[in-house]
Amino acid sequence: MSESLLDLHTTPLNALHIELGARMVPFAGYSMPVQYPAGLMAEHQHTRTAAGLFDVSHMGQLRLVGPDAAAAFETLMPVDVMGLPVGKQRYGLLLTDGGTIIDDLMFVNRGTDIFVIVNGACKVGDLEHIEDRIGQRCEVVPMPERALLALQGPQAVTALTRLVPGVEKLVFMTGSAFTWEGADLFITRSGYTGEDGFEISVPDTAAEAFARALLAQPEVKPIGLGARNSLRLEAGLCLYGQDIDTTTTPVEAGLNWAMQKVRRTGGARAGGFAGADTVLGQLDGTEAINKVRVGLLALERVPVREHTQLTDLDGEHLGEVTSGLLGPTINQPIAMGYVPPSHAAVGTRLHAVVRGKPVPMEVVAMPFVPTRYYRG
Repeated sequence: MSESLLDLHTTPLNALHIELGARMVPFAGYSMPVQYPAGLMAEHQHTRTAAGLFDVSHMGQLRLVGPDAAAAFETLMPVDVMGLPVGKQRYGLLLTDGGTIIDDLMFVNRGTDIFVIVNGACKVGDLEHIEDRIGQRCEVVPMPERALLALQGPQAVTALTRLVPGVEKLVFMTGSAFTWEGADLFITRSGYTGEDGFEISVPDTAAEAFARALLAQPEVKPIGLGARNSLRLEAGLCLYGQDIDTTTTPVEAGLNWAMQKVRRTGGARAGGFAGADTVLGQLDGTEAINKVRVGLLALERVPVREHTQLTDLDGEHLGEVTSGLLGPTINQPIAMGYVPPSHAAVGTRLHAVVRGKPVPMEVVAMPFVPTRYYRG
């Protein structure tokens, strides 16, 4: 382990990662496995065809407790929290007062509380922001004693059901409490790969034993951050800090689907959230949108990485790539980036400037690989 990794936080699975031969790297303040001996391509394909186990314990987990928790949470996001049924999960966006994105997150109405999962690199700031804004209206309870695992892939349900009978009854974006050998689990049928799968909140004291039990299943192999990134990009999913941040609004990022009608102009609870004037104005067409996130397919076999400049066919600057790589499943270079609305239509041809040379790109619909979420 390098000297820099010694100064980082570790997850409860750190010893297991090292035992399995993982290459560890700094990520979000943690020492995390980027890949295992099989390598990124094999890990990516295994998740697409069987079941991959991801350690995502660097993510932040918290609870919002109290009768006013849902209404309070709605003041931070352009999302329907109050109308979310018990047992259902939803994607949310914490916004600045200017309407840009502080973080994206997932939350579940558990009846007794709202269970929230935020990005690892943002969790300290997110907790401070939430506590500062709504801590007087509800109890904000961090959960540092919990680890988080993700089991993803078409055979994830088969493997997990052997250990936790009943999880097969969950459908996409639902969650429920379970137990395994006396440990209390909270499992949602969701993930970050575009495949069917589950995210599992587990006490950190039981995390290694549970991970070993999963890895003992014939369908399951460990997967690192490298394949997690390639899988989510093929699924057209944003990575906070690359594809969305405090310089982008939800509308610019193409996340209109995440903002329900009840929170939009004319809805029963329209507005009332941070940045509402900007976000609702962009949705209504009364506020300018200067850039749009698009999917890009390279027309030559040249990988196009983040920060690569995008130009029109005459060489005029348009924007830049935010994420890009050779998609292992699609076997073509793919990317996401921001361009002006005038160049965002599917079929538009652009250039990415790679080592000073223009690489022809085409704007395409996302996801790049069809999603396979289980909806029942």
